[in-house]
Amino acid sequence: MCEDKSFYKWILKVMGLLGLIVLFLWLAIRPKSPSYSILFISVEQPSNSNENGTIFYNLEIENSNKDSSIYYDDTILSFLYGEQEDEVGQTTIDAFHQQTSNTRDVSNTVNAKPRPFKPLLNAISNATAELKVALMTKYRYRTWGIKSKFHGLHLKGILPIESNGKLSRKKKKYPLHRNSNKLGKSKIWH
Repeated sequence: MCEDKSFYKWILKVMGLLGLIVLFLWLAIRPKSPSYSILFISVEQPSNSNENGTIFYNLEIENSNKDSSIYYDDTILSFLYGEQEDEVGQTTIDAFHQQTSNTRDVSNTVNAKPRPFKPLLNAISNATAELKVALMTKYRYRTWGIKSKFHGLHLKGILPIESNGKLSRKKKKYPLHRNSNKLGKSKIWH
């Protein structure tokens, strides 16, 4: 009887120790979500009234994980303006793979839609423009050779635009955040 009790105690100790090891391993290698920041925006007026305006952007995508690389699906980046969040322009960043502890800069231009672009230009000339940016993508991690399930990511940010059509330099970069009530619900996610 005494030997039975010590055997069960030994089994419980081993199971408890294994449980703690698994918990610490999970905490150590649990990957962090990638972070996105807008580094530069330039809203350019068309040279004549028959052309569309353009938005030039520079987006920074950071993978701060030391043990996990990230596989991104196509990323949709939308620029919105006004109370109704009219879409000024939209672009797609093609799927790509990002290595561990890596930062990627994506620069491109977006052709603006004429109807929502005109009120944006008026606000820029009055130095009161706030351009909203919305980002949607799916990604998965690769840790120790094992790929995770896909994770959805919906981010949003508010970008103050100065009277010269460029992003305000009050901050070095403007990080995008998960959708919240403070930033408002974007109609592109419904």
